[in-house]
Amino acid sequence: MHVRAALTEAVEIGGRTLALSSLDKLLYPAAQFRKRHVIVYYRAVAPVLLPHLADRPLHLARFPDGVEAPGWLQANCRGAPAWLRTHTVTGKRGQTLRFCVIDDEAALVWAANLGTLELHPFHWTLAHPDEPRALVFDLDPGPGCTLAHCADAALAIREAIAPRLACVKTSGVKGLHVFVPLNGGATFADAKAFARQVAADLAARHAWLTDKMPLRERTNRVFIDTSQNGPGHQTVAPYSLRATTVPLVSAPLAWDELATAAPITPADAVDRIARHGDLFAEVLSVRQTL
Repeated sequence: MHVRAALTEAVEIGGRTLALSSLDKLLYPAAQFRKRHVIVYYRAVAPVLLPHLADRPLHLARFPDGVEAPGWLQANCRGAPAWLRTHTVTGKRGQTLRFCVIDDEAALVWAANLGTLELHPFHWTLAHPDEPRALVFDLDPGPGCTLAHCADAALAIREAIAPRLACVKTSGVKGLHVFVPLNGGATFADAKAFARQVAADLAARHAWLTDKMPLRERTNRVFIDTSQNGPGHQTVAPYSLRATTVPLVSAPLAWDELATAAPITPADAVDRIARHGDLFAEVLSVRQTL
């Protein structure tokens, strides 16, 4: 990835002119990774990222002063240009939340210019708000465990849900995410109950796995977190950056890569897309039932 590519203060994308600001601001100081590099990265991965965001409201994880300063998860789409699509949701406390919908490259660059590093879409689309598009297992290594232990857990889940297809990606932080495509094959209640049962069964069979949330339960265990399967929850999108000390990506993997899985940088992600395409494409297209 050519992170030195020049970006002017004004850029035209898809017939829209965006005014970009503070392009030399360091968002990942430890890696000298600036806002211009974030924008260049998101433009490079837009062809494979945008289908995973299309027609979905999302939270923007914003770090306008960089990862060493406080950031926040933004629901309300404040300051959006008139052309940017939004969707209104009623929150748990009855409040009105107006979410951004990032449907095209111009919207993606607009979000990145705000200092958005992470993109967290809901698991439903505006066309089918009552249907989860995928089942999600979030594998989090407890103290004494590593990414390799999460890989073993991912393989155990894949075996447990067979013959259904599953896809795996790095979380971009410590663990892995296993997605089971549904695309209309289940309700949220069905999906959550199924995920909980799989996690409970695996935890009962393997002492190195747990489905229990309390931290005291996680030492030397991989936590199988199924909480993200409700309609009000989101998971970081494939190809999204993470707000880590150095820039890392939540990157799809092939199953035969798990044994050697390692953190993936933005440059790695762009190279992988050039070689493999979207390894998460089946999450969008395969319909399965539970």
